[in-house]
Amino acid sequence: MSKVITPQQAADLVKDGDRIVMSGFIGMCHPQEITYAIEDRFLKTGHPKDLDLFFPTNVGDGTDRLGMNHLAHDGLLRSIVGGHWNLVPALAKMVNENKVQAWNLPIGTLAQLLREIAGGRPGVITKIGLHTFVDPRLQGGKMNEITKEDLVELMVIDGEEYLRYKPFKHINVGVIRGTYADTDGNMTMEKEAAFLEALAMAEAVKNTGGIVIAQVEDIVDKGTLNPKDVKVPGILVVDYIVKGTPENSWQTYLDPYKPEFSGQIKKPLDALAPMPLNARKVISRRAAMELSPNAIVNLGIGIPEGIANVANEEGIEGLKMTVEAGNIGGVPASGVGFGACTNPDCTIDSPAMFDFYDGGGLDQAFLGLAECDSEGNINVSRFGPRIAGCGGFINITQSTPVVVFCGTFTAKGLKENIGEGKLEIVNEGQVKKFKQDIDQITFSSEFAKEAGQKVLYVTERAVFELKDGVFTLTEIAPGVDLQKDILDQMEFNPAISKDLKLMDERLFKAEPMGLKK
Repeated sequence: MSKVITPQQAADLVKDGDRIVMSGFIGMCHPQEITYAIEDRFLKTGHPKDLDLFFPTNVGDGTDRLGMNHLAHDGLLRSIVGGHWNLVPALAKMVNENKVQAWNLPIGTLAQLLREIAGGRPGVITKIGLHTFVDPRLQGGKMNEITKEDLVELMVIDGEEYLRYKPFKHINVGVIRGTYADTDGNMTMEKEAAFLEALAMAEAVKNTGGIVIAQVEDIVDKGTLNPKDVKVPGILVVDYIVKGTPENSWQTYLDPYKPEFSGQIKKPLDALAPMPLNARKVISRRAAMELSPNAIVNLGIGIPEGIANVANEEGIEGLKMTVEAGNIGGVPASGVGFGACTNPDCTIDSPAMFDFYDGGGLDQAFLGLAECDSEGNINVSRFGPRIAGCGGFINITQSTPVVVFCGTFTAKGLKENIGEGKLEIVNEGQVKKFKQDIDQITFSSEFAKEAGQKVLYVTERAVFELKDGVFTLTEIAPGVDLQKDILDQMEFNPAISKDLKLMDERLFKAEPMGLKK
């Protein structure tokens, strides 16, 4: 039988030097009550200290107010292994100041690593990460000068290169979140927006000798839960249960609860407001022109999220949108709600979703474009002191036959007039995105060429394509000047297609484009 305890008692179970793994995905499924209690105990007593924190996905809202940012205190953490960092600036600051050892590894690989640890296997052996910054021949995912240990090694099997992501021998504490738990510790997740790695995480902790603590909305008598709703069985894994307060049990950081995110209701999609005509919509529209009928698609965080809105506005049917949190179908949410979906068809565990991705299950992927070099390599993971993390980017871009990167041509201060079938630059962005050199390689054009992938780079004023491994300009927007607005805003000279053409003028008009096929 599991033991019902308070958040403070849960914090007392975490010992100095423990390795702790915590669930969550941006604003979903995070045991916020217990995170706060660990912080409170440390600030009052100085314990627990020197923790090794492990999370596939960060939890936060980009400020210091929420999520794992509350663990960013000198001495509380010794090391961090994480997949996505963009929304935990307080933790990133500690990395930049060399106050903790830190690694950034792909979300999908970390999710799968939990499953491999649970099964006692020798880690994850995969091609994911080759020729990117997680490749040990480059940076091995290490994030600062004090980080020395190799968590990734290069292997050759049957003459082909692979990476092995090494398992942890012990995980002392696992902290997960669900909806209900009975007094035997069986945990359901029916009101959560995703399942994430809850089961794999709990099994990995239990099978390496650790304890599992679950925060839930409420506790019920044993035998009252539908056994098919139980996602984490208490007889196997859940040792302690904490009842969370409503304010620390929000479904996402968008709202306390949206039933359309958890499949309780179906919301009419015509209730979704169309996007205003701006650069983001132009990019989303141009990317949507690449959609294949009945394609299985992944949309990344940021500008690519708008593609779902455009597809809905245009009445494009038959597509299956997926997000790495585990949702299939429906319309992906945006911002701090990313990972959730309105009206999902189904929800699966995150490790299973990444198995599908890594094995080539996606038809198309649309991801962000932060920085691009002359060879078509992309950096979305680190920009000087700003640490965004690779997230699921590497898993998705290295396994999908068609990859479309989406982003504005420049950044910071960019203003444009869009309408009547053309685009005019009013104020150029101060930051160039097409650079001679980039800080990290998150997407490798070399890998893409070897894999035979089709790769496009879509901006509001130009479209590029990787043609036979050469980064090539193929389209420009009506109303812009090739030299002044495109070539002069790049730090290198791209190849220019002999068939250079204008982008479709419908992209720059207010009315729907008529993309439905």
